[in-house]
Amino acid sequence: MTSIDTTVAAEAPAGSPDEPVVGPLERGLAVLRAMSAPGEHRLRPSDLVHLTGLARATIDRVVGTLVHLGYVRAAGRDVELTPRVLHLGNAYLAGCGIPDALGPLAERLAREFDESVSIAVPDGDGARFVTRVSRRRTMSLTFRIGDLLPAERCAPGTLFAGGWTEQEWQDWRQRRRADPRDATFPAVPARPAAADPQTVEADFARRAAQAAERGWADDDQLVEPGLIAVAVPVMDPSGRTACAVSVVSHTSRHTVGSLAAAVLPRLRAETAAMERALADAVGQRSAAPLAGAPATDASLAAKQELGAGFLQSLARGLAVLSSLGAAAGGLTLSEVAAATGLPRATARRSLLSLQQLGYVAANGRLFRPLPRILELAYAHLSGLSFAQIVQPRLERLVEEVRESASATVLDGDDIRYVARVPTYRIMSVDITIGTRFPAYATSMGRVLLAGLDEHERAARLRRADLRPLTRRTVTDPGELARILRETASGYALVDEELEEGLRSIAVPVRDAGGAVVAAVNLSTHTGRGSVEHTRATLLPPLRRAASDIEADLHAVSARTPLRLP
Repeated sequence: MTSIDTTVAAEAPAGSPDEPVVGPLERGLAVLRAMSAPGEHRLRPSDLVHLTGLARATIDRVVGTLVHLGYVRAAGRDVELTPRVLHLGNAYLAGCGIPDALGPLAERLAREFDESVSIAVPDGDGARFVTRVSRRRTMSLTFRIGDLLPAERCAPGTLFAGGWTEQEWQDWRQRRRADPRDATFPAVPARPAAADPQTVEADFARRAAQAAERGWADDDQLVEPGLIAVAVPVMDPSGRTACAVSVVSHTSRHTVGSLAAAVLPRLRAETAAMERALADAVGQRSAAPLAGAPATDASLAAKQELGAGFLQSLARGLAVLSSLGAAAGGLTLSEVAAATGLPRATARRSLLSLQQLGYVAANGRLFRPLPRILELAYAHLSGLSFAQIVQPRLERLVEEVRESASATVLDGDDIRYVARVPTYRIMSVDITIGTRFPAYATSMGRVLLAGLDEHERAARLRRADLRPLTRRTVTDPGELARILRETASGYALVDEELEEGLRSIAVPVRDAGGAVVAAVNLSTHTGRGSVEHTRATLLPPLRRAASDIEADLHAVSARTPLRLP
C-alpha cells in the first residue's frame, strides 16, 4: 500500500489505542468468529456459550442484536450466519484497494498463461487470498477469497516472511510449535504428524531468505501433492510488500522450474504496472473526497424500540467497520463519523477498539481495514450456491403467509425450479427441484420473459409451442406480448392457466446491475380467496422476500461472480 499519512489533511483522533475495548463490540465479534469456524455456521446459543466462554444472558443479547442487524437469523432453535456478514469483508476488500486495482491485471495474466492466478496479502503469520482467477479444469485451484494459509506452506507467505522482524519470526515459531499439524488453518490439509519441527523451521527460514534475495518464491507441493506455484511481490512506495501475485499450476502440466521459466518474465514485467495501479487506487482518494450527505445513526431507532436487549455499541462498531470500504487507503475519523452518523467520540471509541482487536490499522490520520476481517466467514458465505442463498428467505416467507414458495430460472423456453418450500395442506401443490414448466403459462415464466429485451422476448414467443394447458391458458402471441409488457412493471399473476384450481403470483429477482436473473412466487388454490385477495395479501410479503434475496445476492456477488444454477 502507499504511504498515506499525508493524503488527507484531517485531525488525528485523541487518545491512546490502549484504551479499554468497547465490551459489546468485542463480544459480538467473538460470536461472529465462533460461528465462522468450519462446520460452525449454524449453532445453538448453548453452543456459543461453550465456544466463547460468555454467559448465556450475554449470548442472548449479542445474538438478539445480530439478528436485528441482519447478520444472523433464527433457524428453529439454532442461529446461523447470513450473507449480510459479507458486507464487513467487502468493506476490507474495497478499502485495501488491491482487488480493484490488480484484479483486471490478474484476469489478463490468467488468460495469457492459461493458469490460475491469485493475489494474497500478509495476515499475521499467514497469507490470505483477496483475489482469485481460476481456469476451469478437472484439477484447478480451489482456494477461496478469504482463505488463510500458513506462511510456510505457500509462495506468497515465503515472500512475506522475507520482511519479518525478529519478533514476527518468534511469533511464527510459537504458533508452529503450538499447532504443528496446521489444524488452525482449515483451508489446507493437515501436515503429516511425522514432520520434524526444527526441520520445518530451518527449511522455511532458508526459503524466505532465498526469496528475499532473488525477488520471487515458489511452492513445490507445499500445500498438497501436485500443486505448484510461483509468486512475485507487489511493493508499496515505502518498499513494503503489499501483496503477492501467484501463478498456480499442477505437476501434470509443469515442474516448478518450467512454470517459473514460463511465467516469471511476464510477472516481473507487469510488477511495475501493478505497483502503479495500486498506488493510483489509494492516491485517488485525496483527489475525490467522500461525497453525499452525512448518514444518520441507525442504532438510535433500534435502541428506542428494543431497549436494553439491543447492544447499541455493537451495532455502532459494526457500522464503523463497514464504513471503511468507502475509500481505498482508509478514512479519517471525521469521515467515519460522517459515513455512520455517529458522534466523533463514539466513532473514535469504536475505531480504537477495532484497532486493538486486529481489524483496523491507523496510518497517520487514516484508519484502514485489515485482512483479519475476512476471517468472519467470508470464504464460506461467498461460496454459497444460489439455492443456499434463496432457501432461507423462502422458508421465512412460507412461515409468514402459509403458502408454498418457489424460485426458478429460465432454461430455454421453460422455467426450472431451483428452490422450493412447500406448505402442508390437504390440497397442496406437489413440485420438486428440477421440475420444468412452459414459461408462457406460469407466473414465474412471465416474469423471466418480461426481463428479456423486446427482441429476445418476441423471438421466444415466436418459437414457443403455445398449447392450451387448461381452458384458461393464454396462447395468442399478441395477447401474451401485451401481458409481458405489463409484467415488466413488476409482477405477474396467473390464474388457472397452468392447472385448474392453481393460482400463483411472482416477482423478479435482479442482480446488482438490475438484470432479472430469477423469479420467486407464491402458489395457492383458487378456493382460498379471490384474485384481488391474493394480490393484496401475498404480493407485499413476496416483494419483501425478493428484496431480501436481492440484498443477499448482491453481497455474495460483490467480489465473486454470481453462480446461477
